[in-house]
Amino acid sequence: MEHYFGFIVLVSFAAITAGGMVALSHWLGPRRGGRIHDMPFECGVEPREILRGRFSVKFFVVALLFVLFDIELIFLFSWAVIYQDLGLFGFMEMLVFLLVVLSGLFYSVKKGVFQWK
Repeated sequence: MEHYFGFIVLVSFAAITAGGMVALSHWLGPRRGGRIHDMPFECGVEPREILRGRFSVKFFVVALLFVLFDIELIFLFSWAVIYQDLGLFGFMEMLVFLLVVLSGLFYSVKKGVFQWK
């Protein structure tokens, strides 16, 4: 149990901080109400019509690729910290992992995901 003490303290501190900020914003924040302010996406101006438009899917694909490669980069940093302990087996495993990651990157470039035409 003593191994988890630091983790428990960290999670408790994060929960108390987040809960405290939500409670403070509720107690100290401005109280605005009314028909216009209670609408979603309010800006203080009464909407005259609802506009529907097309959104490009490429934005969401690029965002998903960013998250994917960002998490893989975090994995690479954690591997670099324990590189000495893993030896040759860990090095070969990371080469296979990087090969899969780079093949995914080259596939997305080949498919034209990053072209904003």
